[in-house]
Amino acid sequence: MRIAVASGKGGTGKTTVAVNMALAAEREVQLLDCDVEAPNCHIFLAPQFDSSEAVTVPVPEVDRSKCTGCGKCAEVCQYSAIVSLKTEPLVFPEMCHGCGGCFLACPAGAISEAGREVGVLEQGRANGCWFAHGRLNIGEAMAPPVIRAVKKRAKHDRLVIVDSPPGTSCPVIEAVRSCDYVVLVTEPTPFGLHDLDLAVAMVGALSIPFGVVINRSDVGGDMVRSYCAEHRIRLLAEIPDDRKIAEAYSRGETVVEALPDYTGIFRAVLAQIESLVVEK
Repeated sequence: MRIAVASGKGGTGKTTVAVNMALAAEREVQLLDCDVEAPNCHIFLAPQFDSSEAVTVPVPEVDRSKCTGCGKCAEVCQYSAIVSLKTEPLVFPEMCHGCGGCFLACPAGAISEAGREVGVLEQGRANGCWFAHGRLNIGEAMAPPVIRAVKKRAKHDRLVIVDSPPGTSCPVIEAVRSCDYVVLVTEPTPFGLHDLDLAVAMVGALSIPFGVVINRSDVGGDMVRSYCAEHRIRLLAEIPDDRKIAEAYSRGETVVEALPDYTGIFRAVLAQIESLVVEK
């Protein structure tokens, strides 16, 4: 089973839920941190990394001796990553999405592909949990290639929990795609509800079953509970605004280790998801 933990906005407690679900599970688990622009699961897990490798995307290289300046490569590129002015094409690697269209369109066979490093993938273990995360290089604009590299490390013989990026843009869609269930973490504030509504629309468009966890549930009003009831969305759990949780977080400690009484909440979320996925 593969569970993604996502949120419509940052700061709702998404990583807290993902890490503590992984540690609370009474089975072998793999945690994948796909928030590659700002990974932070490792801060709480402190894993021992045993492998590290570069993540690359294919970008075009032009052989001047073969290029006829026909411009077919520029015509097919939807991202203006290669431009031809009836001369040798100009390549802008940072804009390339690695689709390979220019390579296929070139009638003279003048274009080959070379790997350009965009990030790094690291793997290891911590607290009995398999762990992998990606780090997008500073200045890079496209996170999906690194996210795909992390997800390829998913082991199919165990529970996989994916910590997704915040929001509802391309990186999030790449992270939750092919998952069996999505946990949407939110907070009972107007901003939290607004962005939860966007996240609900996103997972609905992807046809992935989902439920909601309300973090700091006793801070705001009942707006999120009412929203879930109105739209018949399963409320998986509520985590109170406990100062001890915040103190543990500030020390880089997990909730289930610092406050074992909360372990039952995260196990109950997993049990609900498992029963729902099996029923489906």
